[in-house]
Amino acid sequence: MRDLDETDLEILSLLAADARRPFSEIGETVGLSGPAVSDRVTRLEEIGIIEGFTIDVDRSRLRAGIPVLVRLDVPPGALETVRERVRGAEGIEHVFVTAEGDVRCYARVESRSVRPWMDGLLEGIEGVDYGVTLVDEFEWTPSIEGVEFALTCVECSNTVDSEGETARIDGEVYHFCCPSCLSRFRERYQRLEEGA
Repeated sequence: MRDLDETDLEILSLLAADARRPFSEIGETVGLSGPAVSDRVTRLEEIGIIEGFTIDVDRSRLRAGIPVLVRLDVPPGALETVRERVRGAEGIEHVFVTAEGDVRCYARVESRSVRPWMDGLLEGIEGVDYGVTLVDEFEWTPSIEGVEFALTCVECSNTVDSEGETARIDGEVYHFCCPSCLSRFRERYQRLEEGA
């Protein structure tokens, strides 16, 4: 398995800016052919760096409510309940969990129904304090600049580096930090298949 190179990072940056950009156009920018870019994108998908292509909907143009930031101070033991409730709530677009175990959200709600919306969202969950802040401007700028990608060995959870190996087993791609982890994984996989 080889490390990601500058070309991979440049391709990711171009796709982050516009996921609909044709591979031929990306190839012109990075000095590759369209098919070579396609191969690299496929490899990035297979190793799990690209998880899918999506659209970014500007809800303000759809008049889908006013943007707010919600701060939820969660009591011990209620984090998972609050996270699940918030994750499934209508109008919530982004959910963040802080290191302290609190929840922050970005949402769009109807201007006259913020308090009832929050009360309904937290119904039956005791001890959660919240605050709602109106958002004046919102800009989402995902970037891959200045980051390094690390794959995790499926056998031992160590970081996979340039000495690592990648294997396709029954159509799934797996990453290993060393040949011995790959060997142990294959042996266990075969034993499980034989026992099934």
